[in-house]
Amino acid sequence: MSLHIVFLGTAAGVPTPKRSLPGILIQREGEQLMFDCGEGIQRQMLIARKSLNGKMKIFITHMHGDHVLGLPGLLQTMSLFNRDRRLDVYGPPRINDFLQAIEETVPFGLTFPLEIHEIGQAGVVCDEGEYCVKATRSKHIIPSFAYAYAEKLRPGRFHPEKAEALGVPEGPLWGKLQRGRNVKLPNGRTVKPEDVMDQSRKGRKIVYTGDTRPFKHLEKFAFEADLLIHDSTLGEELAQRAREYGHSTPIQAARTAKNAKVKKLILTHISQRYENTTMWLKRAKKIFKNTAVAEDFMKLDIPLLEK
Repeated sequence: MSLHIVFLGTAAGVPTPKRSLPGILIQREGEQLMFDCGEGIQRQMLIARKSLNGKMKIFITHMHGDHVLGLPGLLQTMSLFNRDRRLDVYGPPRINDFLQAIEETVPFGLTFPLEIHEIGQAGVVCDEGEYCVKATRSKHIIPSFAYAYAEKLRPGRFHPEKAEALGVPEGPLWGKLQRGRNVKLPNGRTVKPEDVMDQSRKGRKIVYTGDTRPFKHLEKFAFEADLLIHDSTLGEELAQRAREYGHSTPIQAARTAKNAKVKKLILTHISQRYENTTMWLKRAKKIFKNTAVAEDFMKLDIPLLEK
């Protein structure tokens, strides 16, 4: 099962003819996880042929307009599509006030249950059994979170031939071993999961910084991630301005990726002043080779490793 990632919007603050405002979609087994929700996100989803009616969660990094103002329009469009499935929205304090104000001043009827989860502190904000979403406080000019989608350890590969050799008959006992439980045979022998299975396999990890200047804890938070999606709003010539406004440069993102030992780095949240990012990419790759610059509708697949 691959994770499919679509960049719905890659601009910073102001949209351009080529870049819409921030939005990233992770698709896994019939479920969609959206990170940030810039204006016009529903149109971007339609162009990308992504469902507005399926199982979905939305995670907002912070309460700046380019990251959250697409949410009211998305909710209304979902209702116009007669969505009836519950939608969960996670975000920083005041996101509930924001949505209540929209409901009171721009009335439209929701056709589905909406659950708002305000995040008060860092940690696991959503736990779905096979995966969780964690948050950590980032370094922006207002309260903001970075998020990590993290899959839990998967059971190791089951070896039927080993089970048969140990006298475990095919059937329910095999399933019991695969679920991590010991099996006691009629002859009194106990067979343990590790007797017939490989070691547990590491799950995949995707980290999205939202808007942030570099901070040391991010390296730990993103450690060995399969993918790091990092704020790269301004070039090195404006590094001081980036710091003042709570943003990063491509070289700073590359250093974080290198120190965190991630597999791949994607630079996003690109200021409208940069139509050509070739030099950005060249400089970042000198520090961290497996780097790319996000473009609207760019797609990535992260396969499930079998070992």
